[in-house]
Amino acid sequence: MIHQVLDLFLHLDGHLAGLIQMYGGWTYPILFLVVFLETGVVVTPFLPGDSLLFAAGAIAATGGLDVGALFVLLALAAVAGDTANYGIGQRIGPRAFSGRIRFLRHEHLVRTQEFYERHGGKTIFLARFIPIIRTFAPFVAGIGRMSYARFLGYNMIGGVTWVGVCLFAGYGFGNLPSVKNNFSLVLLGIVVVSLLPVVFEWLRGRRRKSSRPAGTG
Repeated sequence: MIHQVLDLFLHLDGHLAGLIQMYGGWTYPILFLVVFLETGVVVTPFLPGDSLLFAAGAIAATGGLDVGALFVLLALAAVAGDTANYGIGQRIGPRAFSGRIRFLRHEHLVRTQEFYERHGGKTIFLARFIPIIRTFAPFVAGIGRMSYARFLGYNMIGGVTWVGVCLFAGYGFGNLPSVKNNFSLVLLGIVVVSLLPVVFEWLRGRRRKSSRPAGTG
């Protein structure tokens, strides 16, 4: 499982190019579904997000995909995904973290709640650029009964910005010889950089726990 996920990230350009060859125009709804699931279902935060958008933009620069259609479709997928996740949070709430669902780890919920405490409603926008937090933020907003109108505003701005930045970065830089010849390394670098905020949050959480006096919380 881990090997397959790692292979997907490291050779995302090859997988995506193969997908286009196999399915042609059906590649668009497939990409829509992946982005929707990555943002809209709390059990699939492991799906590629930033790297997928970058790879799609890079392939669009070669003429393999239409970048305008990708932007509209994937922005819709990102907004719809967060909206669905918000609704799931409203209906299921903390019961989902009872331990019965294997992939829902309580520490992810706590980490996202702490992120909310620091950034408030802006979390919905900022979380777009942070893997795992991106998937859990709308869910926590639903649990906390955040006003839907307020949520939708942050959701739309964040979804359009995230897709635009990652997709057009790939479109602009993906065809540069230095990037094209080291595409797998570039994608790996994007994954590593995007995961750094998660690592920092985890380290901060560990430091806070270790600094608590014995016998508290």
